[in-house]
Amino acid sequence: MPEANYLFSVSWGYIKFKRMLNRELSHLSEMSRSGNQVSEYISNTFLDKQNELELPCALPKTRERKRRLQQQQPIQQQPHQGGMMTQISGVKKVSHSSSISGSIGNRFGVKTDQEELLSKDLEDINKWGLNIFKVAEHSQNRPLTCVMYAIFQERDLMRTFKIPTDTFVTFMLTLEGHYHSDVAYHNSLHAADVAQSTHILLSTPALDAVFTDLEILAAIFAAAIHDVDHPGVSNQFLINTNSELALMYNDESVLENHHLAVGFKLLQEENCDIFQNLNKKQRQTLRRMVIDMVLATDMSKHMSLLANLKTMVETKKVTSSGVLLLDNCTDRMQVLCNVVHCADLSNPTKPLDLYRQWTDRIMDEFFHQGDRERERGMEVSPMCDKHTASVERTQVGFIDYIVHPLWETWADLVHPDAQDILDTLEDNRNWYQSMIPQSPSPPFYASDGEESPLQEGEDRPVASKFQFELTLDEQEGLGTEGCGVVVDTGRDGMETATQDESSAET
Repeated sequence: MPEANYLFSVSWGYIKFKRMLNRELSHLSEMSRSGNQVSEYISNTFLDKQNELELPCALPKTRERKRRLQQQQPIQQQPHQGGMMTQISGVKKVSHSSSISGSIGNRFGVKTDQEELLSKDLEDINKWGLNIFKVAEHSQNRPLTCVMYAIFQERDLMRTFKIPTDTFVTFMLTLEGHYHSDVAYHNSLHAADVAQSTHILLSTPALDAVFTDLEILAAIFAAAIHDVDHPGVSNQFLINTNSELALMYNDESVLENHHLAVGFKLLQEENCDIFQNLNKKQRQTLRRMVIDMVLATDMSKHMSLLANLKTMVETKKVTSSGVLLLDNCTDRMQVLCNVVHCADLSNPTKPLDLYRQWTDRIMDEFFHQGDRERERGMEVSPMCDKHTASVERTQVGFIDYIVHPLWETWADLVHPDAQDILDTLEDNRNWYQSMIPQSPSPPFYASDGEESPLQEGEDRPVASKFQFELTLDEQEGLGTEGCGVVVDTGRDGMETATQDESSAET
């Protein structure tokens, strides 16, 4: 496909799918209080609203009441941390020289008295569903260091790029020390999980020998640093509180820019430069790739990544052996960005006992942010109010609207390599659906069009499973490829809507 037509298709795919998702989220928000929260959470987190105009709200009184409340209780600014703005905040001296000296000779780079148990855990380093919680327990809470050590050994990356073992261990312990152990979800455990998931996705048969060693190194490094020094709050929280980081990065991908800055800055610490033996061109290329991949973990970029991936599926080329043909750097980078993004959104695809632990952790982190917002007199973010959030409905909505569309598209790209992952995702979705308390409830709107009252604790029925299909269609008489959308809402009646470019909404 010519580049102009490809970009046109990606753009249309993004616009149309975004419209469709907005329509579905509107339906969801009308079904229950918890549905409204899930809808707001998905919309605020996964839709990039950077360049959108704010449209009039259907409930102006509610919006006005919120605005007055915020004016009456001004946002408190975080205290100034000291130091020049040119310095990268969050970079601190981590003392672990004794740990390093006792770790270099160990099998997995960490000093532990449970090495045999750790060795047993890491036998699954090449399997989807490695129990990272056990790895943390048996590695003296150094899951990122030992998982990265095992991956680099498995892929022979230390020999390929002449990385001294002591330098690698020093850097990894330093990096892990800059993840916050008191943050429930975005800590080094999550980083280790994403790094190992990235390693597995790069090993899928459809991608065999597609990527260079440098691209693989960049992807695994990006996964390792992608959340370093995460404070346990969202980008929007940092923006709303006029934090130093939001000011530093002009409200654009605040955390992701910070993770990159800290990750690369740590390479300059003593005996931490694991890329010291790369030549100048390799270092520049690796840096550019890592920046692109970590910025792509900003969840507000999800829809554009998904539309791009869907377009690649519709136009994919494979070799005679069934391996994807990604014959230029742009295509390979698009897949690599989606690899790390998929790994970052892989919790619901893991065995249920692991997935439930991740869910508990992310909800703890959300609720902690909600408590901080409440203390500051701010409006509590969607899904961050521990008094009203429905964990089960959140997970079902998260899977239906975000995770399943992404993984279904990935599975199409690497077919049939990811079928087991999709099956696990489906089972987990059904388990959370089965855990939603079922109670009869009246229609959301009364016959006169007025909203009917809800009793305390009452919820409307949740929507059935949502699915979508984004396709590229040949345009009659135009000779260019356009993008269509097929929507199956999964609601009663199996409503289906099909659009092509010529009949798109304006």
